[in-house]
Amino acid sequence: MAEQPTVVWLATAPVKAMALDEPAEVRVGATGISGDRRFLLVDPANRLVAGKRLGPLATIVPRVGHDPETLALHFPDGSVADAPVELGRPLNAILYGEDRPAHEVDGPFSAVLSEWAEQPLRLVHMDAEGGGIDRAPEGGGFTLISRGSLKALAGAAGLAEPLDPRRFRMSAVIDGLEPYGEEAWLGRRVRLGEVVVELHGNVGRCAVTTHDPDTGRRSLDTLELLATTRAGVTTTEPLPFGVWGHVLVPGRIRLGDDVAVLDR
Repeated sequence: MAEQPTVVWLATAPVKAMALDEPAEVRVGATGISGDRRFLLVDPANRLVAGKRLGPLATIVPRVGHDPETLALHFPDGSVADAPVELGRPLNAILYGEDRPAHEVDGPFSAVLSEWAEQPLRLVHMDAEGGGIDRAPEGGGFTLISRGSLKALAGAAGLAEPLDPRRFRMSAVIDGLEPYGEEAWLGRRVRLGEVVVELHGNVGRCAVTTHDPDTGRRSLDTLELLATTRAGVTTTEPLPFGVWGHVLVPGRIRLGDDVAVLDR
């Protein structure tokens, strides 16, 4: 009997490019996991500053509170920048070649981050839920990958254990599938707990995946591994690893929830 696929890992990035939160349960709305990529950093030209430009951002651990909204940034040296979220002037953050509405976040954050990074940075709050997600215009707010795929790519690198899923910054990891079995779900509706997602495309990979998720420094040439092991694969994006889709039915997903394909 085939193994029942289940959710074994969930993650969200309260601040894009910083350390992930790995909860046991998430609330998923129309644009993806609630609060995912709600905050991000921009440079003086309002362009996104993410992991490709500043990998060590992954060493900063963000914590978001609610009612009222608060943000605490925990830095590797033990220092913390902590304050209520108060929105300042509006701006258009430039992500992936397009303008997306946002507001600067007042308070200590931008100054502290600029000093830490030794370059001018501003923390911004995206106006729209899901506004900081890569494929927001296409509705691609939810991503998933199988543990089998993480094992397969690790094996290609000569490693015994599956690759750390934090390296790929997905919404969910599914166990109980053959390597790259999630790609057979493209074009189909998939239920994870209460949530139904329609999967549309492959997730093409960039240099961020070469970084160690604890240090933000290059530690494994994932791009070369993908170029070698996935050559000739039919894909919607280069260097595919994982899949993305849009949410049809919002709800909750918990670790251990069953995953089922609703149409064949």
